[in-house]
Amino acid sequence: MNNLVLFTLKDRDTLLKARKGESKFGEHIQLLPNLTNIYDAIVNLDVDYVIFGIAEDIGVYANYGKTGTYKAWEATIKILLNTQSNNATKASRILILGHLDYTKERAIVNLKPNKKNINKARTIVDAIDKNVTHLVSSIIKTGKTPIIIGGGHNNAYGNIKGAALAHSTKMNVINFDAHTDFRAEEGRHSGNGFSYAFAQGFLKNYFIFGLHENYTSNKLFKTLKRLKQMKYNTYDAIEVRNELSFETELEEALDHICDKYFGIEIDCDAIENIPSSAMSPSGFSVKQARQFVHYMAKHENASYLHICEAAPTKKTATKVGKLITYLITDFIKAHGN
Repeated sequence: MNNLVLFTLKDRDTLLKARKGESKFGEHIQLLPNLTNIYDAIVNLDVDYVIFGIAEDIGVYANYGKTGTYKAWEATIKILLNTQSNNATKASRILILGHLDYTKERAIVNLKPNKKNINKARTIVDAIDKNVTHLVSSIIKTGKTPIIIGGGHNNAYGNIKGAALAHSTKMNVINFDAHTDFRAEEGRHSGNGFSYAFAQGFLKNYFIFGLHENYTSNKLFKTLKRLKQMKYNTYDAIEVRNELSFETELEEALDHICDKYFGIEIDCDAIENIPSSAMSPSGFSVKQARQFVHYMAKHENASYLHICEAAPTKKTATKVGKLITYLITDFIKAHGN
């Protein structure tokens, strides 16, 4: 896979800040020295989780959105490696695989978003889909759990398809998001990963947790109500009008998707004041996002975690890296327990 850049021992040592008397996460993770076939390389590794990044924002650009999501992986790995290693974080059970790199392809995002360039970007997203699908499918087939960091929410499609192919069944998905990402099949971008997965038979039940009513069209609301496989709640109903309880809605959401393997999708747009492609001053708290991941990850059918749409700047890289690291470790602590 040409776009996969392995995370090396040299990379780790460059980022790791060892401290006397402490044991850092990065000192205990596992790495691959080389790679020819992803399945063969990890099937016999004594790990439970495989973490990889997707350094792209082409899907966001293809959706006429704010770019920058390619930076999330770099921001996260710096923080994750320097987290404490202990019985809770289970660093020795984790393989840091590396990241899918699209530096060359990203040249498109610097061009004016006219019809020609947008169509070209959507073609590139098709190619990214294939890479993500292959990685996720290969990891799950080995019996490991993928944790995917970074990029736009276009990558949900590859996660869902890859997991469905690995499990030989349609996937259910829970999406912590301010938006449905169930828009028209008009060429691949960050706003239609779930609609494509549903139309192509890889997605069965879908729950969107915390939709923002101001940013969901009547057409989409009608679509969600028409399809029995789709359920949702809104942030406004939970946190503004107090018509619904956050805790009760966690139960309702899990009930809709837990009868078979499901993916957990976290869009950082849903978290208040987190630098992202559609940052909002109104959203769930970091505490609620962490509680959400913990609650969903506890279920035995949780098949993967994807954290996307974060778009850190130089000033906010540490903040974003810490947030995503908390979500990763929350997932690991809860999963399988």
